[in-house]
Amino acid sequence: MSKKPVTWIITVNYRTADLVIESLRALYSQKDALGGGGQVIIVDNASGDGSAEQIASAIDSEGWGSWSSIVPMSKNGGFAFGNNIGFSKAFSSAEHVDYLMLLNPDSVAREGAIKNLITFMDEHPKAGIAGSRLENEEGGIECSAHKFHSPLSELLEGARLGFLNRLLSSYEVTPPLRDEAHLCDWVSGSSMIIRREVIEEIGLMDEGYFLYFEEVDFFFRAAQAGWQTWYVPESIVMHIEGASTGIKSTKRRPAYWYNSRRRYFVKNYGISALILADLLWSFGRLTFFIRRFLRLGAQGTLRDPKYYSFDLLWGDLKAILTGSVWKIR
Repeated sequence: MSKKPVTWIITVNYRTADLVIESLRALYSQKDALGGGGQVIIVDNASGDGSAEQIASAIDSEGWGSWSSIVPMSKNGGFAFGNNIGFSKAFSSAEHVDYLMLLNPDSVAREGAIKNLITFMDEHPKAGIAGSRLENEEGGIECSAHKFHSPLSELLEGARLGFLNRLLSSYEVTPPLRDEAHLCDWVSGSSMIIRREVIEEIGLMDEGYFLYFEEVDFFFRAAQAGWQTWYVPESIVMHIEGASTGIKSTKRRPAYWYNSRRRYFVKNYGISALILADLLWSFGRLTFFIRRFLRLGAQGTLRDPKYYSFDLLWGDLKAILTGSVWKIR
């Protein structure tokens, strides 16, 4: 009988202790899928609200210590920083680790979710990364299989025009849902499994991102190295999107989101692509408002964050004028 592959699950926490504990509770019945030496590691990004102590207490009182642990950090270095801590812990463990899985604190793995991802990876040796099907609290399915952001995808996002989406469907970041396992450019970082060799080949996550776009950047590098990414709907995870970040809110979006978007475009496509992306987005959004004014569609609610256009365009222009954009590597 062949030995089970060893898998480590990494969760980065910031002030969501209750959600982490519920996530651990759901993983208890699936811990055997991790293989001998597999672990769930919680990296607490200096929550400062007692989260680390609360999670540690739950691990102790529930008897989860043989398969899970928490690592409190003295600073909040962001999502990539926290996951890199987990990667390093896994690679320095006594056991050889085959897979590393990222699971957000606001994600609850349904029964069989972990096993189904591992089985898929075992059966598809060219797959470097695979992601789960995400369900919301009401049972609806979120599209978690995406295509890379590009200047043309920014045009589509700005215009929000069905005809244009169909014409340029190959550039649509979030295409229509599909029920079967399939190749894609990237999957949601809420639940994704990575083959060890991918990290050994392309390196850790880029800590130049504080939050958002760091996983897309990681997938971009993996694709350049020839690794496949798959969406695996047989692995089902319930996801409370934005519970720890508030990204669904229409309140003003934090500066780090715009910084991350800027970093992604400049690092992977160049400064000219960032400028083109902004111009195409602006043109698309202008056509949206023209259609709305002329009552030619576009009458739905526009749920952009407050000051989105200003923060997006002025932030990029300021980065160009001050020269900070040229420092992105």
